[in-house]
Amino acid sequence: MITPVRCFTCGKVVASAWPAFVERTRAGEEPGKVLDDLGLSRYCCRRMILSNAELIDEVLPFG
Repeated sequence: MITPVRCFTCGKVVASAWPAFVERTRAGEEPGKVLDDLGLSRYCCRRMILSNAELIDEVLPFG
């Protein structure tokens, strides 16, 4: 729902990479390459970004 601030496993800050990841992947870049460029090399941190789903716009009307 909301982008996690830190990786649940190792504690690295990952939320700052989310806007750049979304922008670059929507522009057509390969997600793996984008994650490498953003410095997310651990699979636990990559999981945090790849498994995030933007649902906030769908949930806000009910709040």
